[in-house]
Amino acid sequence: MQLIKVKAILIFFFLINAFRAEAQIGGRHTFDFLDLQAGARLAALGGVNLSSPSSDATMMQANPALLQSGMQKHLALSYSDYLADISLSSVFYAIDHTKYGQWGAGVQYLSYGDFTQTDPTGQATGTFSVHDYVVSVTHASVIKPFTLGATLKFALSGIAEYKSSAALIDLGGVYKHSDKDFYVGLVLKNIGYQIKTFAGGPRESMPFDAQIGMTYKPEHMPLQFSITAHHLQQFDISYQDTTQTGSFNSGSQQKTFGDKLARHFVVGGQFILSKNFSVMLGYNHLRNRELRLETKAGGAGFSLGTAIRIKAFELAFTRAYYHVAGASNTLTVVTQVSQVFRKKSRV
Repeated sequence: MQLIKVKAILIFFFLINAFRAEAQIGGRHTFDFLDLQAGARLAALGGVNLSSPSSDATMMQANPALLQSGMQKHLALSYSDYLADISLSSVFYAIDHTKYGQWGAGVQYLSYGDFTQTDPTGQATGTFSVHDYVVSVTHASVIKPFTLGATLKFALSGIAEYKSSAALIDLGGVYKHSDKDFYVGLVLKNIGYQIKTFAGGPRESMPFDAQIGMTYKPEHMPLQFSITAHHLQQFDISYQDTTQTGSFNSGSQQKTFGDKLARHFVVGGQFILSKNFSVMLGYNHLRNRELRLETKAGGAGFSLGTAIRIKAFELAFTRAYYHVAGASNTLTVVTQVSQVFRKKSRV
């Protein structure tokens, strides 16, 4: 077993190094929408979490290894509204087949609304829409104390008559302690290839992200907390504002080592007040540093959510703060299909 652990760690860091050249953030790759959170639970925990167990089927988007038997026939419907007319709709479903194991599927649709189309002279000629789609299939297997999973994704992006498509895969694993409520997760997200470019130009890189995280719940406390590190393949993920410096290499905006390190971490917590009610919160330092104003943050990076179970339904709502201009709201409804449509027993 020890040899298996060593091999798994070596493979993980080999893959990180293999994709180091492709790992660029800050608008330097395409299909960035793949990093948006599909559900309210993930959004409440800071937007990045790959080790928090749940019966919420949207969590398989964060880590395919979070697909578990407790999600048997669970359907999750989610809707997020962002600034302006941007919205994200998601549907996820999971089954635990006795012969073929644990499987899940998801569809996400991101709409940016309608835009005014003009000719070279600036005259309006109509409108056009911008949208993104993601279709995913997930499989997970349990090899105690590990759960290993993979998600195959097909993404399509459209801007008016221009279309682009890509095929990607997420690889993940979760370790569960045999006695304690302690989980460690690893995931390599968005390993992929752009099949078709928007205008026939050179292919662009995918938003690859290597992540590691842990979740722990003390035995006698109603608190479960998580800490997650993302973009492990690239240490300096800070952004230089070219509107102030004129170049990406200006020394006037040099970040400290501590700030560069902190941008990799997301912390989240869940207060389990009862088996049917919980409150979640999170903080994303990268989001806070990139989206704050010079004099005011407006709560950027913080998120707050709640989950309540009513009979066969679990409702989760999250408000995540991005900027002083506004925040996003996410509503997720999770239910077990067999309970909703089961036949009433006759007296």
